[in-house]
Amino acid sequence: MKNKIIIIAVTLSMVLTVSCMKDLDLIPKDPNTVMSGNVSDNPEYIRQYLAKIYASFLISGQDGGSPDIAASDPNFFTTMRAFWNLQELPTDEAMCAWGDVGIADLNTQTWSASNPFLTALYQRLGLSITFANDFIKMTAGNSDEKIARYNAEARFLRALAYYWYLDLFGNPPFTTEKDGVGSFFPRQLDENFNTGRKMLFNYIASELKAIETLLGDPGFQYPQADKAAAWMLLARLYLNAEVYTGTAKWDSCIIYTNRVINSGKYSLASDYRKNFCADNDGPSNSEMIFSWAHDGHNTNGWVGTTFIIQSCSDPVYLPSEVFHGLTDNPNWNGNRARIQFLDIMIDTIATYGNNPVPWDDDPFFEASNDNRVYLRVKKSPYIPSPGSSGDYGIGVYKFTAKLSDGTFPASFNISFANTDFPVFRYADALLMRAEANFRLNNPDDAVTDINLIRERAFGNTSGNITTAELNEKFLLDERAREFYYEAHRRTDLIRFGQFTDGSYTWAWKGGVMEGAQTSNYRNVYPIPAEEIAANPYLKQNPSY
Repeated sequence: MKNKIIIIAVTLSMVLTVSCMKDLDLIPKDPNTVMSGNVSDNPEYIRQYLAKIYASFLISGQDGGSPDIAASDPNFFTTMRAFWNLQELPTDEAMCAWGDVGIADLNTQTWSASNPFLTALYQRLGLSITFANDFIKMTAGNSDEKIARYNAEARFLRALAYYWYLDLFGNPPFTTEKDGVGSFFPRQLDENFNTGRKMLFNYIASELKAIETLLGDPGFQYPQADKAAAWMLLARLYLNAEVYTGTAKWDSCIIYTNRVINSGKYSLASDYRKNFCADNDGPSNSEMIFSWAHDGHNTNGWVGTTFIIQSCSDPVYLPSEVFHGLTDNPNWNGNRARIQFLDIMIDTIATYGNNPVPWDDDPFFEASNDNRVYLRVKKSPYIPSPGSSGDYGIGVYKFTAKLSDGTFPASFNISFANTDFPVFRYADALLMRAEANFRLNNPDDAVTDINLIRERAFGNTSGNITTAELNEKFLLDERAREFYYEAHRRTDLIRFGQFTDGSYTWAWKGGVMEGAQTSNYRNVYPIPAEEIAANPYLKQNPSY
């Protein structure tokens, strides 16, 4: 079994509420249950509690069952699944065909504060922060070196949850281990949106710097968070600093990408597809820095990469059993890309000359020299309506449950993928540094990093660019080509001023076929309406 099973599998029930019983050492009736007051009695219990925090970002609850938050479909509203939808569906990279409440609003950038995916992610990030706060308080000051490192990992996970809050919601309520557990209304750092967002930005940066030396060295025990994971989160924070605070921090982004790149622990995988197969985990893949680890037997549920694989499959054009190997509950026929994204992925003039793109003759775009293209034309490349069948559009089969050689893992499960979901990989360190150097008027350095990515993509130097060819549009497009379906796109479009009211539009953006600009207040999501109604101290985001 992979080491990652130990990290994600949670076998003990954690009771996280404050006990009202005097005897906190009471032995539970179930010998496999650990009461909250007994967690610190055994280092193994502490490790399993930490596993619970990691798992809270991926599965619905204990062992994928017994959801931590009640929902009509617990898998539907897990953290990574909701996060992926919020990052991808409002963009050119994805459009979901399903009629579930809230999906059409994301497809067309017409959401309201009542969208259930917003509520789900908001509440689940808050739950992960609550778990982390309790763990951090419980392990604070522990002299055991391993427990001190666990404490730092929990602080990293809390910082990551706050980063996603910062990016998606802007100015969320804020709590730490100092607030304890109990009935109280958490407050925002400041009622003013811009002030509160800047204060949260500064807090996340200070937390990550404080734990940097306490975390394990780069690559010490995949998939646990280590120094490199903290450096990548700091780099991404500074990459988007101008969006979050109004002040660019390109130099700081370079500082932390340099630490990752110069660590000597990471490199580009020789094959791009290696990052999205069942053997993409850290020990066998030098590109993976931090991920949400999946195991087909221990992270059961229609979540994470299993969700991505199945939702992109269909019985006619991309059957799961052929492209992905999953044969139980396959071919959901939901997610596909819009034609404008295909225009970014394929240089049609270079590939097909001045002739029309031959949809029928080359449906998988095998004429493309860029080996990152895992797309195909479905019934038609055009999506005729927001509610049309998943048979229309551009199919995506980037993630697979198979190994990189096309065979199946020894522990293969026909229902659930073993494929880890990359949160930070080495290619992003290179492209973040390239963008920062471009912004600082160092185009030669930027092109050097970009061409490393493109040489892997093309297999040679034929795809390399020159400084004269480098501009903002190229940088944004190159990130799309490298990171599509990895939940980067919304954040990238916002940073380049193209998510809402920019010059770039795509099919059904704004609810019209040809695409239209939307209001820039939608660069952040609203705080869910039910949270505003329940907490008298919360102030809704501007214009919602």
